[in-house]
Amino acid sequence: MSQVTSPVSAEPAHGAEHITAQQWKWSALAGMASYLDAGSIVALGAGMALFKKEFGLSDGMVGALAAIGPNAIGCAIGAFLGGWLGDKLGRKRIYQYDLMVYALGILIIALSVNVAMLFLGTFIVGVAVGADVPTSLALVGEFAPAKARGKLLGFTQVAWCLGPVIVLWLALALAPLEMLGIRIVLLHLLVVAIVTWALRQGLAESARWKEAVKFGSKSLGELFSGSNLRALVWTATIYLFWNLAAGTAGIFNPYIFKTLNVATQAQSVGLSSMWFVITMIVTVTVFMKYADRSHGIRRGLWGIGAVLQISAYALFLLLPFTVPVVVANIVLFAVGCALAGEATYKVFSQELFPTMLRGTAQGVTFGVARTVLGFWSFFVPILANTGIKPVAALLTLFLAISGVVGFFWMPDTSGKSLEQIEAERA
Repeated sequence: MSQVTSPVSAEPAHGAEHITAQQWKWSALAGMASYLDAGSIVALGAGMALFKKEFGLSDGMVGALAAIGPNAIGCAIGAFLGGWLGDKLGRKRIYQYDLMVYALGILIIALSVNVAMLFLGTFIVGVAVGADVPTSLALVGEFAPAKARGKLLGFTQVAWCLGPVIVLWLALALAPLEMLGIRIVLLHLLVVAIVTWALRQGLAESARWKEAVKFGSKSLGELFSGSNLRALVWTATIYLFWNLAAGTAGIFNPYIFKTLNVATQAQSVGLSSMWFVITMIVTVTVFMKYADRSHGIRRGLWGIGAVLQISAYALFLLLPFTVPVVVANIVLFAVGCALAGEATYKVFSQELFPTMLRGTAQGVTFGVARTVLGFWSFFVPILANTGIKPVAALLTLFLAISGVVGFFWMPDTSGKSLEQIEAERA
């Protein structure tokens, strides 16, 4: 591919590590998709017990609400469509408009006066954020330097942590207001979405996509054959089984802690926020620093993270469900998430697919993971009412699958340009 001089040019030179101020800025704006995605999931989670009381939701309806929104099926639909359209029409056409749809959905939830409004708004938010995530991540991956791709994609994961932290701390501060407090938390996401949309108007189209589109689009069938199929199965497996645990923790932790009488509403929200703070710190200090060093380091980070996460939920099988055990679970899982979680999935989702299939591939894997999580979400409240052990046993198994597959079949792509990776895999 010829060198381009646009501010979103792929790399200033082959193998470069230098990140420009503009690349940091645009990574932050693209990463706001992760802020709004995780923020909306956790806002719904923080308010789940209150929604149940306000609108008289049954356990089944609580599961359905979690299943149709940004945590699951709504997000999956948006990811399938947004990823595919991002490859066909360009990244810019998707990320310019989807946040206004997101803002509409958040407004409906915040002003909901009945079950229908609550469910409609939740579904709209899910679709909008699902469309944004694969498109925005593809943009970051395509302008990142080869030896700083993990750093910039890890930076988007900081936004994934920051959204829940702010949401949970707001929810904690506003806990005495109960339902009104959650409405205010949701309105904060509305403001962030509109501001991000306005700032994104200065973003340009991906230079790599503009170069690739000259040679025509790729058929969907190419995604399901050869090296693309192997990459699709691998990224889908590590993300699907990890996301079952992370999605459960993200939206159901406050609900489970309160329902099983291990903490009050305010304490539940505070405990949940600790997970994201720790993950954010470890992402910045460890993942962003070392993810681009070598293949061996990537595998080592993944292996350590996988063991920590498996141990986190195994604790619930061995020890009583008390606050100290919950704290230990959160600390272990938080550190593990930073090393063997969504940040690693984001990096490989950019590296393992050709430009004209990159968004589609992420849409498929992201969408499949969120769909499965949606069905799982129907059963979490019911299982939780019988105690923590059934949920913990299944999450331990899921994390073990993700950890083993990720470690033993991890491809060697560290420090290579996207074109070099594509040529090697072809």
